[in-house]
Amino acid sequence: MTHSSAYDEVYVYAMDRPGFLLQHVADAQVAQCATDETKPIALVFSLVGLYLHLERGMTGHEVQGVHARMGRDRRRWSKIVLPEWRGTFTAADVLEATLGQERDEAIESWCREVWASYSGSWDVIATIADHYRG
Repeated sequence: MTHSSAYDEVYVYAMDRPGFLLQHVADAQVAQCATDETKPIALVFSLVGLYLHLERGMTGHEVQGVHARMGRDRRRWSKIVLPEWRGTFTAADVLEATLGQERDEAIESWCREVWASYSGSWDVIATIADHYRG
């Protein structure tokens, strides 16, 4: 199974999960797969989402609200330095977990590993996120 098709399956699974788990799946994927061609806004939004979820305990719906506030601000987003290593846990690993709570926990593990890989950007992301969190 390709990385892309694994992500597609996890995406579909997460669509109906409580708390809009889909938001965290999308954020983990963007941050893990970002390249130099990824638009700064996409990476900043995904890292803000991971930060708000993992460090501030926000649900996907709450993260989505912060993203909406950020989107209304027509600023130029800073380019984030891409870490060479962005975790080994991927969407394919999520699919190995049993449907339900075990898979939801696998998504959390994926998010944590990707977020941890961006430790060099934590301060800038936290500042941005806390500004828009309100």
